[in-house]
Amino acid sequence: MSTPAGFDELIHPATRLSVVALLAATEWADFAFVRDSLSLSDSALSKQLHTLEGAGYLEIQKEGGGRNRRTRVRLTGHGRAAFEGHVAALRAIVDSAGPAPGAAQQQTHAEAGR
Repeated sequence: MSTPAGFDELIHPATRLSVVALLAATEWADFAFVRDSLSLSDSALSKQLHTLEGAGYLEIQKEGGGRNRRTRVRLTGHGRAAFEGHVAALRAIVDSAGPAPGAAQQQTHAEAGR
């Protein structure tokens, strides 16, 4: 089976996929919110954000200074399109696999109970 159009190797690793999925649900998100929501360390999240930023998938905005510094992130239009394409590709992969294992067995048991 070939890889469906839209499958994005950059987004696919679980941590990046989780980051992008979380950001897809909002306009802007605070660094701390993303970190805490995904149970990541500052350094692990920072690394993933910079990788995604380098690909043009998100924008990082830093405000203030010192102890009042605030970092916010958001998906760019390019990042949102890449995420939507990746989700569509994952759905195509799942759909092409046919019924879930055990589904036919569950159906047989349901029919036997009639």
